[in-house]
Amino acid sequence: MSDGEVTDKRLLRGARTRQIVLREAVDTASLEGLEGVSFGGLATATGVSKAGVQTLFRTKEALQLSTIDYARELFIDAVVAPARPAMHGIARLRALIDNWIAYIERPTFSGGCFWVANLAEYDSKPGPIRDALKRQWQEWLGVIAAELRHAVVAKEIPDLDADLTAFQIDAVLNAANTALFMGVDDATDKARRIVEGIIG
Repeated sequence: MSDGEVTDKRLLRGARTRQIVLREAVDTASLEGLEGVSFGGLATATGVSKAGVQTLFRTKEALQLSTIDYARELFIDAVVAPARPAMHGIARLRALIDNWIAYIERPTFSGGCFWVANLAEYDSKPGPIRDALKRQWQEWLGVIAAELRHAVVAKEIPDLDADLTAFQIDAVLNAANTALFMGVDDATDKARRIVEGIIG
């Protein structure tokens, strides 16, 4: 076996281990917040040595930032990417809402929406973690607002403030996540009806 083949296998093994650790990290963060993500806890949960986890991420902050990045990837895969085949405007907006509701009903993350679980924890804590969470939240609001603008241009809905309406829709979805995990069985039905009322 050549040195190159050995290196390739090590890199592949390292990438797989990193994915296993991050999958556990995003679930932990959705349940306990990012402060609950630790080298020791992830080592115990995954069977990877604590030293192995530390080698992958070096610092707790680096681990938390990688956890946010991985959560973003999973969110895009679950919510944004499947909506792309739909036409811009109301059709894609409805697809995004449907996908978001599915994302919490059969949760992508053990504790429901990763962002709902963590934004409130860091909203008053300046620093790289807050900045990363804020970027993702603003990116999501931008996705919704863009489809609202498409809908206005296509005359599918009356002219409106797309940024304000995106904020309203996001607030409803976040409330639905909380209500669902508090045992409100029709939380997502209520969210759908409210969103339909907003975009009418």
